[in-house]
Amino acid sequence: MKKLNLDKQEAEFLAKTIDHWLEQGQITKETAETLQNSYEVKGFDWRRLAQYSFWIALVCGVIAIASLIIDDAVIRWLKKLYNTPDIVISIISGLLAAWLFYRGQHLKKHHPQKIFSNEAVIFLGVLFTASCIAYLGKALDNGSGHFSILFLLSVFVYGFLAIQFNSKLIWAFALISLGSWFGTETGYQTDWSHYFLGMNYPLRFTCFGALLVVSSFLIRKVNRLEPFKTLTYVMGMLYLLLSLWLLSIFGNFGSIEDWLKIKQSHLFYWGILSALIAIACTLYGLKYKDTIAREFGITFLLINLYTRYFEYFWDNTNKTLFFAILAISFWLIGRKAEKIWSLDSLKKL
Repeated sequence: MKKLNLDKQEAEFLAKTIDHWLEQGQITKETAETLQNSYEVKGFDWRRLAQYSFWIALVCGVIAIASLIIDDAVIRWLKKLYNTPDIVISIISGLLAAWLFYRGQHLKKHHPQKIFSNEAVIFLGVLFTASCIAYLGKALDNGSGHFSILFLLSVFVYGFLAIQFNSKLIWAFALISLGSWFGTETGYQTDWSHYFLGMNYPLRFTCFGALLVVSSFLIRKVNRLEPFKTLTYVMGMLYLLLSLWLLSIFGNFGSIEDWLKIKQSHLFYWGILSALIAIACTLYGLKYKDTIAREFGITFLLINLYTRYFEYFWDNTNKTLFFAILAISFWLIGRKAEKIWSLDSLKKL
């Protein structure tokens, strides 16, 4: 029989569980021995090493390219290529992207175990796709400054590729492009003024994040989009709560100059709104066992509380007292979380 390969924490938890069952008489000694022999502790975490290695490789590759570009000989060579038509660069980038996506799909099909190297190939394809779209925009530019259309085109291209290759990585870029299009399009429609329908950027993206969260529930009913529901939900929560946090700091002011003219205490209602929505997410997550909503809610509630402290009390509070309060508060949170986890664990036994 093939043994389960568990990490140290999982193995310790399972061992305690088996011992508890044995003490309670729910299983026999023979069954306990059989269960204990059904798993083994992992050695070195090669999966995580592979993940970090590919990330470092991509970063080093970017640095290498940047270092190459600033080399004098390369700069002289690039100057000779300066007159290369934008449409030619776009076509070359598109062909490279197509080959990388094909190669990535081929690797996923024939070497599915090479998760991170396959994703690295697809990531390079995403970068060349962005280059293709950017230079296509330069080639077709008529001077209108309506470059948000390029982001919208990216949304459709990345969305199509994500569905075709069933790639969450590409879908993430589609959602990022969607946010970029929303921000630039609303700016273009108002001639880059501070407000769109009376909303500054944080308030706009609060609405955008809320719509994205709602859409994550709707796409669950579409078979082709169902694999992307969780990622869409996470991105929507990130857009929503991050924008609310910024809104709690800057309010609905369109410029730094206007914001500096008022006291931070005048924006307390935005902080209350941000905290209430974070609490609502936490309660929803606890009630419906929604880990994403719970974790986002708790995280941004804490961020909100400590942001309010720095805004209102930092200058008037002894720093030793502040960090003591910080330590005690996190200790109490940890104790409460540990208690809840222990109760949940006992219920499952």
